[in-house]
Amino acid sequence: MTASRIAIVHERFTEYGGSEAVIAEFMKTWPGAPVFAPIVEEDCTRSLFAAVRDGSPAAEVAPVRDTWLSRAHIASGRRSHAPLLPFVPRALRGLPLRGEYDAVVISHHAFATQAALATDAPVIAYVHSPARWAWDKEFRQREAGGRAGQLALTALGQLARRSELRAAPRLTHVVANSQAVAKRVQDWWGLPASVVNPPVRVERFTPDPAVEREDFFLLAGRLVPYKRPDLAIAAARRAGVRLIVLGDGRFRKQLESLAGPETTFLGAASDEVLLDMYRRCRALLMPGIEDFGIVPVEAMACGAPVLAVGAGGALDTVIPGISGEHVTPGGDEAVIAGFARIMREFDPAAYPRETIRKHAIGFSPEVFRSRIADIVSRNCR
Repeated sequence: MTASRIAIVHERFTEYGGSEAVIAEFMKTWPGAPVFAPIVEEDCTRSLFAAVRDGSPAAEVAPVRDTWLSRAHIASGRRSHAPLLPFVPRALRGLPLRGEYDAVVISHHAFATQAALATDAPVIAYVHSPARWAWDKEFRQREAGGRAGQLALTALGQLARRSELRAAPRLTHVVANSQAVAKRVQDWWGLPASVVNPPVRVERFTPDPAVEREDFFLLAGRLVPYKRPDLAIAAARRAGVRLIVLGDGRFRKQLESLAGPETTFLGAASDEVLLDMYRRCRALLMPGIEDFGIVPVEAMACGAPVLAVGAGGALDTVIPGISGEHVTPGGDEAVIAGFARIMREFDPAAYPRETIRKHAIGFSPEVFRSRIADIVSRNCR
């Protein structure tokens, strides 16, 4: 199997995040393999190529092949890709994938598995999650703003569900990014899934024994409703403990109105600031139910324990008594009370940095590449 016989499909390149980091590792696994996406922005692909070449400046990087939707996106002034989403399934079904490849590897959030209908090759789908906003009404209600947003997201959700179910029988193998996502794949698509956790840059986030832990908890990441930063802020206020918030997003103003004097907002942060805060905090908080959660593993790579709701990706990453603690899932009041209780009583000295770091190494990019390459090689023609 040569790299030229593998095709990689992603939903869109509009901003660089965790799923784009997965594509970078796919590109390292199969150098020179063509990458397809319906909507592509140059700023995002520049970040992608930089990630692929990190440590290997001469690495072979194939250009990303887009579709007519990219041109429509440019013509719109790139204000938002959202109005183009209803057209994404058709663009994916029109990709030139038939008859040329030993396998097609898909990175899926909502529509990407439609590419399975454009090829006769085996299809391996790496699923960050089935479209959660399409299948989970409560999640959709939190994410949509106002009645117009609710109606639009409901209609798009119907399209996403139909699209996912249409493509499901054509998938040769499904790989979920966590045990929680594997359960969704089984419940919503009726398919089994193996689990390969996403790659985390554990080599960039390391402990420093010379840095003392300080008397504050840390919340880091995008300030958006589904991550439930409001629960962490309410818990800090109830417990009377210091909380530092790193990150920005549309939820920030509302969060600032909820916060007490014990909470400090520092805005978006560089990797250098994150590294410093991970090393100094008493623990990182993970109040939302994540599909996986990259930030908690980065913190653990620095030796920081993590306090997380015991659901979703935290079940894969946070080991009670070893790398942190779980808060029992439940209603908002129960979760706030659970976090507040643990934060008041928390002793970071009970969680040795070296032990937490050793656990985090299991989520390295090298481990990811080895496992995904093995799955694809066993399923290609």
